[in-house]
Amino acid sequence: MKTINEIQDEVIEEFDVFDDWMDKYQMLIDLGNELNALDNKYKTEQNLIDGCQSRVWLQCDYEDGVLVFKADSDALIVKGIIALLLQVVSGHTPKEILDADLYFIDKIGLHEHLSPTRSNGLLAMVKQVKAYALAFSMKES
Repeated sequence: MKTINEIQDEVIEEFDVFDDWMDKYQMLIDLGNELNALDNKYKTEQNLIDGCQSRVWLQCDYEDGVLVFKADSDALIVKGIIALLLQVVSGHTPKEILDADLYFIDKIGLHEHLSPTRSNGLLAMVKQVKAYALAFSMKES
């Protein structure tokens, strides 16, 4: 199984192919479109991420020692951003997620090219992923 850093490096390589940010946005939209729809039973207030301008739901399940994330959003680019984040962190242990430095966000230029509200939303998503990892790591010990 690939480490979080190996997956991040692959994501960076995929984005490096494009020079134009319109192509990168298109890639995010495509990723969002490929994200499996979240079951409506998970689209609850409790799963809504605070700090996102659009609505983003994040569901986390603990399966065989790893965290499996599912998410959805009502905004295409945001859905792509959360799909990218989940591609990196889903399927890893709480400790791996807590220890991870999610450097791909800066390396592919997301911070620079997202609007301030989307950028804040991305930080809120990362924070929520880490919060789940922390909660499940407490349950393990």
